[in-house]
Amino acid sequence: MLLALARAATRRPLTVMLLWGLFLLLGFGLGTGVFARLSDNVPEVPGTESESAAQYLEREDPAGDSITGVVAGTAVADPELRAEVGRTVADLRDLAGVAAVPDPYTTRGLTAEDGQALLVSVTLAGGLDDADQERTLDAAADRIKEIDAPQVHVSGGPLLGEQLGERAQQDVKNAELISLPVVLALLLVVFGGLRSALLPLLVAVSGIAGAFLALFAFSEVTDISVYAIQVTTMLGLGLAVDYALLMLVRFREERRHIEDVVEAVHRTVAAAGRTVLFSGLTVAVSLTGLLVFPSVFLRSMGLAVAAVVVVDMLAALTLLPALLTRFGGRIAPAKTRPEGEEGRLFGRIAAFAARRRIAVLAVVVPALLVLALPVTGMRISVGDARQLPTDTEARQLYDTVGEHFPPGTGVSPITVVVKPGTDAATADRIRALSPGAVTRELPGGGEVIEVRPPGEVDGTAATDLVERVRDLRGGEPVEVTGTAARLVDFRAMLSDRAPWAVVTVLGGILLLLFAFTGSVLLPLRTIATTLLSLAAALGVVVWVFQDGHLAGLLGAEGLGALSLTAPPLIVAIAFGLAMDYELFILARMREARQHARDEREAVVTGLRRSGRVVTCAALLLAVVFGAFMTGGFSPILQIGLGLTLAVLVDATVVRMLLVPATMALLGRRAWWAPAPLRRAHARFGLHEEAETPRPRVPEKV
Repeated sequence: MLLALARAATRRPLTVMLLWGLFLLLGFGLGTGVFARLSDNVPEVPGTESESAAQYLEREDPAGDSITGVVAGTAVADPELRAEVGRTVADLRDLAGVAAVPDPYTTRGLTAEDGQALLVSVTLAGGLDDADQERTLDAAADRIKEIDAPQVHVSGGPLLGEQLGERAQQDVKNAELISLPVVLALLLVVFGGLRSALLPLLVAVSGIAGAFLALFAFSEVTDISVYAIQVTTMLGLGLAVDYALLMLVRFREERRHIEDVVEAVHRTVAAAGRTVLFSGLTVAVSLTGLLVFPSVFLRSMGLAVAAVVVVDMLAALTLLPALLTRFGGRIAPAKTRPEGEEGRLFGRIAAFAARRRIAVLAVVVPALLVLALPVTGMRISVGDARQLPTDTEARQLYDTVGEHFPPGTGVSPITVVVKPGTDAATADRIRALSPGAVTRELPGGGEVIEVRPPGEVDGTAATDLVERVRDLRGGEPVEVTGTAARLVDFRAMLSDRAPWAVVTVLGGILLLLFAFTGSVLLPLRTIATTLLSLAAALGVVVWVFQDGHLAGLLGAEGLGALSLTAPPLIVAIAFGLAMDYELFILARMREARQHARDEREAVVTGLRRSGRVVTCAALLLAVVFGAFMTGGFSPILQIGLGLTLAVLVDATVVRMLLVPATMALLGRRAWWAPAPLRRAHARFGLHEEAETPRPRVPEKV
């Protein structure tokens, strides 16, 4: 199969390059339209009580979105400012599509007690189409910003999503400007030539185009989170470089023995292409665990990232062979080194770990478990504007409001929908939970009780209040919605579906690893060591971003919880990336095993031959993830740090120490499988290998 793919790419290289060129134009043309469609509504889960209540309210009493402006930095009682604010309020009320604009000077709670700030709240009419709503929002925001005051900030509602989308687009551009030159410089060091270094970047650009196009396609049928663009782009860029690096290293090795470029390409695809194929499939399978969750956000992320992985894999298996066919003859072969000199450092590390396997396990495993300890206290939350960079409009509004208004100002209320037929005593008991509860009648009967929780919108007090309301209602037709209720339902969804996600992912990974290795024990050993590195990385993320240790070094702060987007994405993506490096190493060990005198020699030889490419790939991925962490969005910082640590720990401590130690401990048993499974692997497993290398024709001087 792979050789057939390689022959197709080398037979018509210009056609393949043209098709990929059209794909790039489509990705960077049509695909970038996704930036205008990004949403900040992450915790919505179809079928949950909070979503059902929100849909009921939308049908019975449709209300428009709202935005908020804060005016601060001067005495708001100043007659000139008061007159200007009055004119602004009058102009806002006259805008088509505006339902209500309360006077901040006469409405309780809209003027700060210190007299240095006021709030301008604009509520839109319900039922506006997207075009009318956008025009009204822009006109309202522009009018508020015309107020002459030292500080005027406007955000909230759809305006927040628009602001975050613009910031996400800028962050992606900045990350690419930072990462691509650094990656090119590192590739120059690795390969020592510009042609070799540029080819992985061409494949990487294809990965970025694939990320944009995949997200745009999914935005046609579902909401795409504002954070999805950074995650998919960083992964598309990083994996593309990884796969191209592996293929190019193998191509240069084959060129040491083969003069014919096309034949060297065929051998490269047959050998390294097999690893790339399985690596792409394992990453994609790891992300299928996200499809088990009913969350629109998690499902769309799983599908989008899996699509990007497939694009990277196809680019490495088709575009890169076509490029090598055209330009590979100008790429210098890998230098010939004396036997044992190539990868000598990695060979020594592997030999040490294999020889001192018990000691290595006794030190490394407890160390990783200690790093993983904070995971036991992990909390997730929707979060507030503190997750955003300090120079974003929404964060500036949040900070200004927090400076001048009491805690809890602007906190989204817990919305209790009391449907017709509910016992009046039940509604009274719910109102008694908060002295400041506000009740309004619904047109079709029933009522809505809005309870403002103390503290943060998704803090413990808010989520506990949701649970108390749900316990209090008994069997009455009462439903709870709002941000806190959505968080409670999201957590319950994760808890209920996580076991199924684990079974789905592990089952798929075990099958793929068995097809790759023909062993039963190797997949189990691989999963165990991978989970160790993953838990350690997630533990550090909790320690930094939840507990606040060293968060300032990353431009963040301790928030008391992780973003609910971070843990599932870190686990799914990092697990897939770890499989990448495992397959890189196992492929070389499998080759070495065919010629080695004993199992330990095969382990050392395999790691000696693969250690350099795994280390370089991990370093390049860390550079890419680090560049995306410069944007300042806390969820992206969390995901970026988690993936960076997972990759680096896995590619160094786990793959260089734990893998040879455990392989040496298992010995020949590592490749064992029962007779029926051996027969199944012989029949259905992938066995495509490169032919025995022919002596290389001496190069002309």
